[in-house]
Amino acid sequence: MPAKMHKLKIITLDKYADSAVKSLHEKGIVQIHDISERIQQDAEWKLILNPSKATQYTSKISSLLMKTTGIVDFLGTVSKSDQSILDTVKGFISPEVPPKMEVQELETEELIEKAESLLGEVEIKTKALEESMSKLDSEKNELNNAVNVARKLEKFDIDLGDLEKTRYTSVIAGKLSSDNYDKFITESNTVTDKIIILKADEDNKKNDETLIIITLAEFGEKISSILRKLEFERFEVSGISGKPNDVIKESEIKIKNIETEKNKINQELADIASKWRYNLLVLKEELEIEKERNEIFSSFGETENTVMLEAWVPEKKSQEALKIIDESTKGHSVVEMENPDGEEVPVHLDNPRFAKPYQLFVEMYSPPSYKEIDPTILVAIVFPFFFGFCLTDAGYGIVDALVGFIIFRGLGRVNSAMRKIGLILIACGVWATILGLVTNSLLGDLLPRFLGLELPTVIGVIDSFKYPQNILIMALIVGVVYTIIGLILGAYNNIKRGETREAMGNQIVWLVMIVGVGLLAASFMYNIGSIYIGGAIVAIALVMLLYFNKLFGLLDISGFLGTILSYARLLALALATGGIAMTVNILTGLLGEMVPYVGFIIAPIIFVFGHIANGAFQTLGAFINALRLHYVEFFSQFYIGGSSKFRAFRAKRKLTKIVRSN
Repeated sequence: MPAKMHKLKIITLDKYADSAVKSLHEKGIVQIHDISERIQQDAEWKLILNPSKATQYTSKISSLLMKTTGIVDFLGTVSKSDQSILDTVKGFISPEVPPKMEVQELETEELIEKAESLLGEVEIKTKALEESMSKLDSEKNELNNAVNVARKLEKFDIDLGDLEKTRYTSVIAGKLSSDNYDKFITESNTVTDKIIILKADEDNKKNDETLIIITLAEFGEKISSILRKLEFERFEVSGISGKPNDVIKESEIKIKNIETEKNKINQELADIASKWRYNLLVLKEELEIEKERNEIFSSFGETENTVMLEAWVPEKKSQEALKIIDESTKGHSVVEMENPDGEEVPVHLDNPRFAKPYQLFVEMYSPPSYKEIDPTILVAIVFPFFFGFCLTDAGYGIVDALVGFIIFRGLGRVNSAMRKIGLILIACGVWATILGLVTNSLLGDLLPRFLGLELPTVIGVIDSFKYPQNILIMALIVGVVYTIIGLILGAYNNIKRGETREAMGNQIVWLVMIVGVGLLAASFMYNIGSIYIGGAIVAIALVMLLYFNKLFGLLDISGFLGTILSYARLLALALATGGIAMTVNILTGLLGEMVPYVGFIIAPIIFVFGHIANGAFQTLGAFINALRLHYVEFFSQFYIGGSSKFRAFRAKRKLTKIVRSN
């Protein structure tokens, strides 16, 4: 079950509200419940309370946070510009864990003053450099445009400055398709015969004509209108002077000089980033925390001298929360604690340590409702097994476990989600390795094919290359067992909610059916038990189906059978993994033996990249199908979900640590 929750209704004097909010925020054990909407809608509440507002400092803090974020992002791009691929890989495998800076607990005004001082100091050093960089980028863009235009007009031996529009003439340069060139000649002659058209003399493979059109100023607009209709690409020549080849040479020299200047500025900015960026990141974190604290007041209610708030807290933390409230308000508070029993209760999953990473999968689907069973522990036990069953290769399993360990020890040190994924992948890889060793699959048939050895760990009756039918039976047995667990959980949930008929018609009837079919199978195949008892139980199940679900209940039989057979995908993916791995090995052997000279070079390449591709593809398939068997086949037997997740009001401190002065 999800963790039991308590609802706290807290009233304190407004002068202690800041202290209470800070203390609860730092501890991070409660979720603040927004009561502002209820105050506006509930007549009784509206008589005694007014909706509270975010503090007067909120907009100022938001502005400083935005400015800090902008500077941090800018300095971040500068500091990463010279990062090599090796640095990137090293950052993935062993990222640097930033140290936590000790900071004083500041009042809002003091934090604003600190932020303005630090930002002012950094801006003095960066603003001029940013402006210089922007100016150089603008100049570079103009020069690149000049080079681009000059290359297009390279065939014309004229000064591009002469193409500027004058008081008496209109000059247009650009490109027109050859198909539209004759149309332009015809239509322009209807406007005026006082027109000169210069055409570049070039090998026209692209079916385009580069033109310079000169006419009187009075006809310029009409000629431009004709060209627009014919999809004419106009070249922007304003501000460019000199012959095309000279423009290209001069511009390229200037561009190189600009790049040199930019490199110098980038180095100066990199020096500033190395000195100030960490302090700015610390400031950003402090501002984010302060912004969240100031905004949370809009979720409260208030009177002239008091503030009221509501909060959710897990039962295990309720006494700690009460103590924090009492100490932070110096005893000037009244707290009412309720035991809620409704759909509005946020759900906090509280599982053993080994199962916590798998809460990610449950929450991805939907957090469970407050009164239903939390399936996380079952997912934690069965998901890696299903993954291993789908992959069933010791070689790929070892690689997956190693990748999981690298993620766990690398990015997992700085990112909790990656830490969870790393742990999940380790467990999945271990199961794939175990099942691969007992079913005779280590990179397919690598050992017997190339070394003439057999895996000593193989259990003969479940050798995937000899007895795939036995693995199918295993998969179906696993499916039946897991389905039974789901049905039992579903029946328990329904009965607990008082929906006994729902339990009888949707879960218990199928449990009876499974028992009856199991007894029939045992009597037919192994001569155990009586065929009449099994048949009678099946008949009872059919009557229950008709009674609780009418004729539609009979249609559900095919759906239920499909659910059981869906677990056969465990075998399908296991055989696919081994089959493709074996194919890679066969191709490797054939190339090494049959292709002269280069075969011994190509064969290892095929082997390595073939197994990498198969391992990656099958790992993805195993992950998706293990997840699907839970979401579609297992959860459908009992799971409702739909609750909101418990979101603690917590100060997210990754770079800072509060030091309180005595």
